[in-house]
Amino acid sequence: MGDLDQAGTADVDQMGPVDYIVVEFPGSKMTGEGFPLLLDLADRGIIRILDLVFVTKSHDGAVQGVAITDLDGDGELDLAVFEGAASGLLGEDDIAEAGTVIEPGSSAGILVYENLWAAPLASALRRGGGQLVASGRIPVQALLASVEAAEAADAPV
Repeated sequence: MGDLDQAGTADVDQMGPVDYIVVEFPGSKMTGEGFPLLLDLADRGIIRILDLVFVTKSHDGAVQGVAITDLDGDGELDLAVFEGAASGLLGEDDIAEAGTVIEPGSSAGILVYENLWAAPLASALRRGGGQLVASGRIPVQALLASVEAAEAADAPV
């Protein structure tokens, strides 16, 4: 279902929505705690990792790629399983743009993934003549702030 072929292309009609996230690690402190969960999502066919790139931003603002096998340089974090997660969707301009949203002295992971769980619905909607005209995501922090504001408004004065 929508698998990438050897050339990195896919049957677009069968694909699920594709999302990207940029996750900043302030001070370049990465523990790798989320990687087993990411692998589990891929192994269970919930998502397919299309691209995974790591970047650092130096204190002078220069942005550069980071080797994907050992992000913290201590020899303990082995991410070789992610090597080759590159569909070619991310280019140098995307990496530079990600660099604009992270703080100097920090690192970030840029992940592009297909939502395999949504592929059958997306495909059926396209066959039915539908097309996606808007999409969005509400950050958890925004949800929490909204709930707190609503609770404060309902609190007796």
